[in-house]
Amino acid sequence: MDPIADMIIRLKNASLAGREVVSMPHSMLKASVAEKLKSRGFLSEVTVRGKKAIKTLEVTLARTSGGGFRVSDVKRISRPGRRVYVGCDRIKAVQGGMGAVMISTPNGVLFGDEARKQQVGGEVMFEIW
Repeated sequence: MDPIADMIIRLKNASLAGREVVSMPHSMLKASVAEKLKSRGFLSEVTVRGKKAIKTLEVTLARTSGGGFRVSDVKRISRPGRRVYVGCDRIKAVQGGMGAVMISTPNGVLFGDEARKQQVGGEVMFEIW
C-alpha cells in the first residue's frame, strides 16, 4: 500500500538482521530515494536488475568504521492517511545532525538541508539515522 514505508522498513530490518544486500520491487521514486541515500552515505551501492516491467532494486547498506551499518533506525512521517508538509523555514535537524530528513519537493527528492538551501518546502517523507 505504501511503497516508501516498505522500502525504509526493509532497510531497517536488513540492518538489524545483519544483511548487507536488500532487494525490493523497483519504482522511479524508490530509485531516486536510494540514490539520494547513497549520496549521503547510508547506502554503498544501488543496482537495478531485470527488464521492462519486472525490475528489482538491489541496494547494499553502507557500514561504519566500527563494522556496523549506517542505517540504525527510520521513522515514516508522512503516510497515505496523513500527509505532512513543511515550509523551508520549518525543516529541523534529525538526531542533532547525525541523521537526515527526506523531503519530496517540486525540485525532486531532497534532504532537509538541501531543501533549506534551495528555499523550497514539501512533503516530509521520512527521517533516517
